[in-house]
Amino acid sequence: MDNQWRAQFDAEVTFANGGGLRTDGFRLDVPGPDITDDELAALFVRHLGLLMVAEVRITGRTMIEEPHKGGRGVAARPGPEGGSRRLVELSHVVTDGMTTLPGWPAPRITEWLTREASRANYAPGTEFQVGRIDMIANTGTYVDTPAHRFADGADLAATGLERLADLPGVVVRVPAGTRAVDRLLLAPYEVAGHAVLLHTGWSAHFGTDRYGAPEAPYLTGDGARALVDAGAALVGIDSINIDDMSPAAAGERPAHSALLAAGVPVVEHLTNLDALPPTGFRFTAAPPMVAGMGTFPVRAFAVLDPT
Repeated sequence: MDNQWRAQFDAEVTFANGGGLRTDGFRLDVPGPDITDDELAALFVRHLGLLMVAEVRITGRTMIEEPHKGGRGVAARPGPEGGSRRLVELSHVVTDGMTTLPGWPAPRITEWLTREASRANYAPGTEFQVGRIDMIANTGTYVDTPAHRFADGADLAATGLERLADLPGVVVRVPAGTRAVDRLLLAPYEVAGHAVLLHTGWSAHFGTDRYGAPEAPYLTGDGARALVDAGAALVGIDSINIDDMSPAAAGERPAHSALLAAGVPVVEHLTNLDALPPTGFRFTAAPPMVAGMGTFPVRAFAVLDPT
């Protein structure tokens, strides 16, 4: 059997919603002796299932070569067999003239063929309507694929359904007033193969001037890299952007860059995430198969397991 390692350390935890805790001489299974303090802090948070962690300070660390004792995960509990499913709508309605991104063009919804005009083409009593919509791809609730960020990235048509549909989901509840969703806030969650949905509550401002305010919540670059490393299949947020849109960000987009470089689609402008449980649902946000486009509106929804 390969050598196994455990870390012994003191930890001081500060919570985003106030208070803290301290442990002395805590021992934890680790992958190897070269684990960093940041990685150890994230493993510690996940092991204890701590939520709303703002900071973990590791001190007095020593590495011990001894067999693993086993860790406590935070796993989703499958729903019982039978019963009825429940669908939860997670998209904003696209309407004529609506605002998604301040200053960006609004969609125009008109009729290409009216019911009245169609009557000349069909038998008496038969009529149809064909609508027309002129819009940019970044309208309403939409998905970003790698081609949105990278010239050689997969576009809508080349992004597989396994990245967009029927994914097990997990909701990360972001403490009120928190802007930056970082590695420690994500550490308690099992995200491998999951759609990770960041519930910030910012969708309440959708369609208002406040929605595009500099204080809108976002995912940090380090948080994005943590999700990539942990194997997240898709990442969504109910804010104006997965990245920091404030002037201080200077136009950098580290979350988009890290996620899309790894082939992880991004869904922005979600809503109604408060209606979802932390786990125990399936998530879908599939766009049309349009070649040559990197973003497009989706009908995002969740299917809740029977209860």
